[in-house]
Amino acid sequence: MNMRSAIAAALLCAATGAALAAPLAYVPNEKSGTVSVIDTGTDKVARTIGTGGKPRGIAVSPDGATLYVSDRSANALLVVELVGGTVRERIGLGESPEGIDLSRDGSLLAAASETTNGVVLVETGGEHRKWTVQVPGKNPEHTAFSPDGRWVLVGAEDGAQVDIVDVAQKKVAASVAVGQRPRGIGFAPDGKTAYVACELDGTLYAIDIATRSATPFKAGPFSNGVTVSPDGAKVYVSSGRGARVDVFDTASRRFVASIPVGERPWNMAITPDGRKLYVANGRSGTVSVIDTATNKRVADVKVDELPWGVAIR
Repeated sequence: MNMRSAIAAALLCAATGAALAAPLAYVPNEKSGTVSVIDTGTDKVARTIGTGGKPRGIAVSPDGATLYVSDRSANALLVVELVGGTVRERIGLGESPEGIDLSRDGSLLAAASETTNGVVLVETGGEHRKWTVQVPGKNPEHTAFSPDGRWVLVGAEDGAQVDIVDVAQKKVAASVAVGQRPRGIGFAPDGKTAYVACELDGTLYAIDIATRSATPFKAGPFSNGVTVSPDGAKVYVSSGRGARVDVFDTASRRFVASIPVGERPWNMAITPDGRKLYVANGRSGTVSVIDTATNKRVADVKVDELPWGVAIR
């Protein structure tokens, strides 16, 4: 084999290895000031990134190079370079930031700023231009971009509504009445329906984006995190007080399973192939791994203190 052929073979092997590598799950640990990185192929912690402060909301850039974390103590968005694990920038978000989300193309980030009753939209490139959109719902906690990037949905923790922000106009287009203390929000892949868990009612609401109407479904006590499967067939809802994850079929809109996990499960994320669901258990200091084909918990991964959620890229 000549040198050119050897180089080509090496590049092919490297590309194949990268393609076959399992995605990574990133877990912000609020009390420890760290982010645990879990290899979803082995379900082991591969590394721990020190961010300091109180990391809560988390998102990963589409290219997997940058991690975005909301830091409650610094009232800022931390921009973390994943290669070195260092905080590259801190961008102010207003007082007590929590849930964040990235648009599908990764160009825009939305962050809930609780105390200021606003949603901060931040451009991830260039000079990080940002805009704050005031929302009528008190104490916004979670944000979710629609798949097409047109809307950002915002849950009001101390209210009973979900506000719909028009991203282009940078203003609230509508508010949809739901149950008390809406928390996690997840969109169906087609963007037509969004699902929100209402904690104090123990209820899951399906919001029709076109008609701005909501339909309730009974879920577990202290319903919290919401994740939709990549094919849109299932919705997963964590039950904080029930220490479980409930599974709903979206076609029939019926409850199909309940899966025991750790104590006080909060936010979750699913692998791109839909085969594994990762659930942050705040009081247990673990992440439960669920096999979605069998609806069984297959592992509990020990992380640091008070894991808030999970992001997978």
